[in-house]
Amino acid sequence: MARILVTGGDGILAQAVATILGAHHAVASLDRTELDITDPDAVLSAVQSKKPHVLVNCAGFTKVDDCEKEEDRAMQTNGIAVGYLAAALPPGALLVHLSTDYVFDGRGGRPYVEDDRPSPFSAYGRTKLLGEKAAMSRRGPWLLVRSAWLFGAGGTNFVDTIRAKAERGERLRVVDDQRGNPTWTIDLAGAIAHLIERGETGIFHAAGDGDTTWYAFAREIATQIGAPVDIEPIRSDELGRPAPRPADSRLDCMKLADSGYRMLPWKTALRRYLDQERRPWTAKAPSP
Repeated sequence: MARILVTGGDGILAQAVATILGAHHAVASLDRTELDITDPDAVLSAVQSKKPHVLVNCAGFTKVDDCEKEEDRAMQTNGIAVGYLAAALPPGALLVHLSTDYVFDGRGGRPYVEDDRPSPFSAYGRTKLLGEKAAMSRRGPWLLVRSAWLFGAGGTNFVDTIRAKAERGERLRVVDDQRGNPTWTIDLAGAIAHLIERGETGIFHAAGDGDTTWYAFAREIATQIGAPVDIEPIRSDELGRPAPRPADSRLDCMKLADSGYRMLPWKTALRRYLDQERRPWTAKAPSP
């Protein structure tokens, strides 16, 4: 049984990671009120106190448009703070850092593989790339997991937003010119647990199997909950958001599959999430 420290404990991914890993390991999950990762002294104190064999960094400034307006703050949280975590860990401990499809510009024309060169064009992507570099430069084992389009229990996410509006009968306008992989946090947490337990290091992509657009994703949500709602497809530029989004940020997850873990088809993952929202969810990774 390993001692595992999870940062960003109140986020939807951290909650899933703590649940899945907590079934077989001693997990300490700290939210921002308990550990501010931008404070190097607090980071060192937490690591010295918890003595983790593995640190899973789920903390981050993930509001993409706010990052565009507050890039210095985003740089501190998403980038520089990862260096504090890397420096605080003893050489034998594993640093697991979560990153994003936004480190790519979405112009590749095919799903991105782990060796593709990042080229972000948003503040969020730039700051997350800095965090990747900090993780990869540490003197000790590191595991970098990129994912995308997360949904799950315990916080705001696209599925719950669409479901709530659809159940109220609101007319929806959803962008149809961005393509990616919807990912259930429990499935992603299962992938992270699998990689840790196999002793994997390096870069892995872990996102829902199959791809779609936000518009088609919203339609599938409405279909699965049985809500006859009017959904209008629109272009991204019609929303006038500050941050640019990659048009095609699909992630290739064959390296993960070759290691023995295949992500769920995203429609299946969505169904399981919606089913679990109707009953208590269990600390068990999904099986494909």
